[in-house]
Amino acid sequence: MKKTLVTLLPLFAACSPAPDATEPPPIREIARIASADIVEASGLAQSRLHPDRLWIVNDGGSPPVLHAIGTNGASEGSLTLEPSTNVDWEAMASFELDERAWLLVADTGDNEGARVTGTIYVVEEPPLGGNTDVVKPPDWSVSFRWPDGPQDCEAVAVDAANGRILLLSKRSIPAVLYELPLRPASDDVITATRLGPVDSLPQPTADDLARAAPERNWHWQPTALDVAPDGRAAVILTYRAVYHFDKTNDEPWIEALRKPTTVIDLGGIREAEAIAFVDQGVVLFTVEAPAAPLYRIEALR
Repeated sequence: MKKTLVTLLPLFAACSPAPDATEPPPIREIARIASADIVEASGLAQSRLHPDRLWIVNDGGSPPVLHAIGTNGASEGSLTLEPSTNVDWEAMASFELDERAWLLVADTGDNEGARVTGTIYVVEEPPLGGNTDVVKPPDWSVSFRWPDGPQDCEAVAVDAANGRILLLSKRSIPAVLYELPLRPASDDVITATRLGPVDSLPQPTADDLARAAPERNWHWQPTALDVAPDGRAAVILTYRAVYHFDKTNDEPWIEALRKPTTVIDLGGIREAEAIAFVDQGVVLFTVEAPAAPLYRIEALR
């Protein structure tokens, strides 16, 4: 079992009590991803049809395929979105709407800060069976632009109860939260709504910024986001840690993500890129690598 550090991160450190020292939730490696086709996992979501199934997408430039695996890492089939293009797929989410199970894929990566628009694809989750491969078109897509210029975004989640898509920028300092309607009224390109900075996340120091490129270490950048099944919590994954936030019933997400939070340090785990709730207070995450490990964190609440 990998030992981790848990702290409470205050929103205003100068006027908050000292962090609590509590027994950390364990980070456990539970499996290795078996499929040779999954080499750079950038998005992860739990199936809403089969609790022991996960969906994974590869990073940009790969075929437009959603890969199904078991929580034991074994391959369970695939779904090819056709027509669509994996320009830079960076996130996944799953949700229920109208008593049906859906998968969302976010083509929102932009390393160069040059993309005029991004695209969200939504498709009804197929049941699969017998390690089958399915080809189908998206049920709908959302084409959008950012209100304040191009953003690189790898952290996307769905608030199905309120019909919203949440997007957290990666390279802006601090990270900024945006939202889109889950199902817009038309196919026109729409403008995302800027909700504000998530300044509860640690910000890089001048030394961090100077050393980032030479050391390839952007530890403060968010790489994934997910909302709990009951809609009352969220997790943000960065290259260094997992941040868990609680939300009250009518609280806006931007306020929930600005509150003190539980922080789970990743220790020596590198290139963490994808995270998903699999139960209340339980998440799985993985990294960008062939035969990548699948990690479990529990007792988050």
